[in-house]
Amino acid sequence: MEPADLGNKTKVNEFILLGLTENVGLQSILFVVFFFAYIVTVGGNFSILAAIFVESKLHTPMYYFLGNLSLLDIGCITVTVPPMLVCLLVHHCRIPYAACLSQLFFFHLLAGVDCHLLTAMAYDRYLAICQPLTYSTRMSHEVQGALVGICCTVSFINALTHTVAVSVLDFCGPNVLNHFYCDLPPLFQLSCSSIHLNGKLLFVGATFMGVIPMIFISVSYAHVAAAVLRIRSAEGRKKAFSTCGSHLTVVCIFYGTGFFSYMRLSSVSTSDKDKGIGILNTILSPMLNPVIYSLRNPDVQGALKRVLTGKRPPS
Repeated sequence: MEPADLGNKTKVNEFILLGLTENVGLQSILFVVFFFAYIVTVGGNFSILAAIFVESKLHTPMYYFLGNLSLLDIGCITVTVPPMLVCLLVHHCRIPYAACLSQLFFFHLLAGVDCHLLTAMAYDRYLAICQPLTYSTRMSHEVQGALVGICCTVSFINALTHTVAVSVLDFCGPNVLNHFYCDLPPLFQLSCSSIHLNGKLLFVGATFMGVIPMIFISVSYAHVAAAVLRIRSAEGRKKAFSTCGSHLTVVCIFYGTGFFSYMRLSSVSTSDKDKGIGILNTILSPMLNPVIYSLRNPDVQGALKRVLTGKRPPS
């Protein structure tokens, strides 16, 4: 592709994504693997949504947030995987400049809401275990809606800021992205203008979208752990910890891969290792969430069985 001429400047009007591999034979295998992963992820998360809808026991704040998390996981994997599957199928991948920015925006929007929603879920567990007498009033339907609204607003501002900041960069040279979707580090690598401001914005964004939520989650669970350890009954401690274990597992997977991807601000180069981390962040985490939340939860398991068999919940 020849860059478009703009006076004495040139401007890239599309990018070429290298994807996961240039081996045509391996691309066919990867297509099957990731198509299966996509179907499992979407099916699993819709199953969680159906279980929450049909089971009255699951009409609680914790499962309200979990339902929103499932919707986000479906959106997150849909932004990245179907375009990648098309690329694997046709063995090359060209993405228009505007489509690349759109993918960047929606990925950061959905992943950002995910970050803050996990924080809201930690706050919910803190109130349920440490403040049980005032839980119903402190976590009313209005509060739940307000928390989700705040998560969406903060993430929207963050995603829009990064997208606008990238849109004003000049891309006048190579147009090959060493990744399987449009993201900040590989785009920075191709820019022929200064990315100093973008680096600062990425640092600020990582602080608000990653560091601060992690601090809130850590403080919430420190209080939860202290409260649980004061419970005399071993069965009571086990039950309290079981309601938090799934959420903590998801937090570790999500933030572990996210921090590794975006906190290495001293280098914007993209390697095959970064693509592997991208797979963990965009595919593996959304795929595992339904399994993690249903594995040790008899209420979710019972609701899923009723969804799959078509039986009505007991009155």
